[in-house]
Amino acid sequence: MVEVKPVTKIAEDERGSTHFFDTDRTGQFVVGYRKAGTHNAKHYHKGEAKNKNPEKLILMNGEVTIHWFDVRDAEIKGTCRAVAPAMITIQAWAWHEVVADTDMVMLELNALTDGKDDTYRV
Repeated sequence: MVEVKPVTKIAEDERGSTHFFDTDRTGQFVVGYRKAGTHNAKHYHKGEAKNKNPEKLILMNGEVTIHWFDVRDAEIKGTCRAVAPAMITIQAWAWHEVVADTDMVMLELNALTDGKDDTYRV
């Protein structure tokens, strides 16, 4: 229900590195800056909003731990870590909590309005 994949590095030199990812999404995106130790999200989406089915996040900087479970069957659960740069894909019905292990920057491939009517708390 939650997948973490490294963002592909295409070059690196003394200036730093260059990475890329593909997306079919357009429009407004959300950039979140979070401090180490904060707990974020703590919700799930039913997938009613197309950009929340699945939810896609790009961890631009930092490290996070993601705790999740299927709200339809709490026996299905897991924990995974992401180290930037990484793409995190969260399927509908997966309650998720993102814990910032370090200060981090996250790009959400959706607008705030996408989650307005498709965000649920347990």
